Amino acid sequence: MKCALVTGGSRGIGRAICLKMVDMGYYVLVNYKGNEAEANNTLDLVKQKGGGGELLKFDVSDKNGVQNVLGAWIESNPDNIIEVLVNNAGIREDTLMMWMKDEQWENVIDTNLGGFFYVTRLVLGGMLSRKYGRIINIVSLSGLKGVPGQTNYSAAKAGIIGATKALGQEIGRMGITVNAVAPGFIKTDMTKDMNEKELVSMIPVKRFGLPEEVAHAVGFLASPESSYITAAVLSVNGGLYS
Repeated sequence: MKCALVTGGSRGIGRAICLKMVDMGYYVLVNYKGNEAEANNTLDLVKQKGGGGELLKFDVSDKNGVQNVLGAWIESNPDNIIEVLVNNAGIREDTLMMWMKDEQWENVIDTNLGGFFYVTRLVLGGMLSRKYGRIINIVSLSGLKGVPGQTNYSAAKAGIIGATKALGQEIGRMGITVNAVAPGFIKTDMTKDMNEKELVSMIPVKRFGLPEEVAHAVGFLASPESSYITAAVLSVNGGLYS
């Protein structure tokens, strides 16, 4: 059985990506940290589309938790191939750097950047042995240009972009591509506290994006047809680059 693992798959962009993976014929592993109700809602939507899937509860920033849950699943499912990995789990704790607490820096770096490392390292072995895989990392406009008040988040996402480019070059000859998708302002829980009316004036297409538009880009990079694209960053931002 060919599987797609989506971290942070319970809501927003993650949920839209899970549903896109179903459309592409994958059995979907929906990772979530704590919101079991929303994770079950995502799994219900997967099944309503005629797809299959299951929930994997672990905190991507906890390397022992990743090993205990995801590692155990891989070990007990030797015939089920994780062919697509989407590193989507992430958090924001915004404040100006002069007021930023140690834990605000550590939480954001550990979840966004550390989570990418712990999950990808674990899944990579199976992809290398089969000489095929698609790794897509959800980054951010913040990681490309930097955003005031998001020093921690910008640093974490920029770090993943650098890792995407390096890893893509490391394993390109093995039939595995590694790319990043950088959303701009997307209508999700993470942007609900932002002033949309004020921000759309900066966006050339004059609106926030939809999770499904990000998922469509992820679907392309997860497809066999994208095999000559690796170590790249695809922006889904309505033309907002500066």
